[in-house]
Amino acid sequence: MNIHEYQGKEILRNNGVSVPNGKVAFTADEAVEAAKTLESSVYVVKAQIHAGGRGKAGGVKIAKSLDDVRTYADELLGKTLVTHQTGPEGKEVKRLLIEEGCDIKKEYYVGLVLDRATSQVVLMASEEGGTEIEEVAEQTPEKIFKEYIDPVVGLTGFQARRIAFNINIPKELVGKAAKFMLGLYQVYLEKDASIVEINPLVVTGDGNVMALDAKFNFDSNALYRHKDVLALRDLEEEDAKEIEASKYDLSYISLDGNIGCMVNGAGLAMATMDIVKHYGGDPANFLDVGGGATAEKVTEAFKIILSDENVKGIFVNIFGGIMKCDVIATGVVEAAKQIGLDVPLVVRLEGTNVDLGKEILNQSGLNIIAAESMADGAQKIVEQVG
Repeated sequence: MNIHEYQGKEILRNNGVSVPNGKVAFTADEAVEAAKTLESSVYVVKAQIHAGGRGKAGGVKIAKSLDDVRTYADELLGKTLVTHQTGPEGKEVKRLLIEEGCDIKKEYYVGLVLDRATSQVVLMASEEGGTEIEEVAEQTPEKIFKEYIDPVVGLTGFQARRIAFNINIPKELVGKAAKFMLGLYQVYLEKDASIVEINPLVVTGDGNVMALDAKFNFDSNALYRHKDVLALRDLEEEDAKEIEASKYDLSYISLDGNIGCMVNGAGLAMATMDIVKHYGGDPANFLDVGGGATAEKVTEAFKIILSDENVKGIFVNIFGGIMKCDVIATGVVEAAKQIGLDVPLVVRLEGTNVDLGKEILNQSGLNIIAAESMADGAQKIVEQVG
């Protein structure tokens, strides 16, 4: 789960991590009122969407007066911002962060992420702040420094200081930078975050070290422990189909293609999308119904796939282990009856109760194309859609 920049900064502020003063605004009037509360002669008006690259897309404005604040707020609110992370469709700006200006001397990058290969949290930092870390990794990888954090000991003071020295934080501010990183790690841990990025971390003219931006991503499996974080969820920033899927504990991600896929198991789902692409098709979604799905879950999953206007055909690829083929078949038939199936449907069933599953489908009266293998199914659905 993602949250907005202003929400991330509020979490940091509440946990003693240094951030600029600022307030959220939903209208131009609120933006001006927010600016009046800041002790600054320069204000930053920042679009709040769940995507990076806002500055390059014109979503960050420097205002030198309250009139400028109103002008920029009017300009940004309701605007569709297109960045490299939103895709060509962009995202509509519905809220702004009005923040005090900052005397920036130097920008840095600091991030925390879980390295699944070592099962350790990694502190990453670079003196190339303000730039996408992917670009730094590609062009100047030697400027990215990492500290692997022992889960028992946690981030140590000497590791934080070593990172600060490596990215050339001014010597007199190394202590402040280390304190910032230690505080950031504590927040990461306590809030069950999966990613925290501060880009840029800045050193100011008056000798402060603070987060000028804050990106948080939280482990969805741990949200039940953090009602305060869950309350920050902005459903308007999420795909409606993905929201509906989350209600039924389905793993669903919307894609740009026209072939809907229903699969059990994340690995098989990835392989299914790959093989559809291999035969010239484009998947419309990633959908893993899981190992313990009920007929109701499968029905809802099918409804979600069919709610996508781009879907011109559906490929159901089930390898039944824990997931029984007859349960999938019952769900598919029920959903098709409820909604009305008007696109080609290719089904490949294999595994537990496969004969019973095929019998349910055969007796359903639905126009179902049977497939003998995953490759056979992928070819057939691509032919039907093409």
